[in-house]
Amino acid sequence: MHTSSPTPSYAAVLRTPHAVRPFAAALLGRLSYGVAPLSLLLALKDATHAYSVAGAAMALFGAASVTLSPARAALIDRYGPRRAVPPMAGLYAALLTVIALATWSPGAPALLLSGLTTAAGACTPPLGPVMRALWSDLVPDRELLQRAYSLDAVAEELMYVTAPLLVGIVVTLTVPAAGVLAGAVLVFVGAVALVTSPAVPRAARAKQPAAGGPGAPRLRLRGIVDLRHAVLVTAAVGLCLGALDLLVVAFTERLHRAAAVSWVLAALSAGSAVGGLAYGAVRWRSASRVRLPVVAAALGAALLAAGMSPRLYVLIALVAVAGLFVAPALTTAYLIADESVDAARRTQAGAWVNTAFNAGSAGGTAAVGLLVDRLPLALCFALAAAPALLCAAAVAGARGAARRRRIAEHPGVEAADEVRGV
Repeated sequence: MHTSSPTPSYAAVLRTPHAVRPFAAALLGRLSYGVAPLSLLLALKDATHAYSVAGAAMALFGAASVTLSPARAALIDRYGPRRAVPPMAGLYAALLTVIALATWSPGAPALLLSGLTTAAGACTPPLGPVMRALWSDLVPDRELLQRAYSLDAVAEELMYVTAPLLVGIVVTLTVPAAGVLAGAVLVFVGAVALVTSPAVPRAARAKQPAAGGPGAPRLRLRGIVDLRHAVLVTAAVGLCLGALDLLVVAFTERLHRAAAVSWVLAALSAGSAVGGLAYGAVRWRSASRVRLPVVAAALGAALLAAGMSPRLYVLIALVAVAGLFVAPALTTAYLIADESVDAARRTQAGAWVNTAFNAGSAGGTAAVGLLVDRLPLALCFALAAAPALLCAAAVAGARGAARRRRIAEHPGVEAADEVRGV
């Protein structure tokens, strides 16, 4: 439910003091995350003349980046972005530069390239979680913060649409290794501009907190129920979208319209952008933890319907509908992450959500790759939709059970909470 009273505009987000510079810098740095992996894949393939080597190296890159993201975020929360981000960004950019030089012409040893690529993945600076933690500092008003997160999610979505086009231009004009080098420059310049912004505190948020206390720098999901639910649902959303990419390829190929895959994925991105902007513009009465399973279930239902599409244009329309819930799901998950922890651990909380989504996306692609040639396509779509539907039901059920316990123990408090919409 939502009220019709006016909410702050997106322009108000950008008018927030010291907000534009770190936002633009973070987007510039994150553009590397769209440019560098695709360029790396192409450069490794050209250097080794083996898709298997390129695929294995990129799998190691992704695994190192995803699994170590919470640890890198913990370093940022402990030491502060100004001290922790530059070494990560510098080492990441240096490794990408070495890889670019090594792959500029064929002949580099595959083992060396795989090791360098894995090391680069391990050093990836978590600029997204850093920026979302900054938004929480810059925008104390919760409604304006919702808009800030929505704007951030939509901008990131559009960035990932733009990045492959830029790589295409680079590959047309020169070699893929030049795209790897461009990724190194983008992340280093963006990271330096971000951490030198006046918005970034000069010290960590919590200095030498008591071990296990509320300001402890290392975040554990155990005991933080709302954050754990957000991570679970976000992983399910990632599974759905990772599976969808491959399913769209299979759908279009079976219609002998392989080139149409770009239109379907563009519809997903466009739907996500529209849904994110609309979602952020609403003043919601219900709490973020209530909205998240609803949004995830809607995404799953749209994907389930997409699997029954009789024509390509129907698939495009239904995928666009599914896209309407992507940015809102991520925005809500990041809001829950921000609400669930103290200021000293916001970067880690956001990193857990980000890690869950990326890991789910990779897992979804891999799982559907094993099934798409063995099962009917409609059934594959149903299996791809299942994680979001099941996780949404599980989280909603857990919340319902917890609410019933609270009513039994504190009926007066629970009634007051319902009036406030929490």
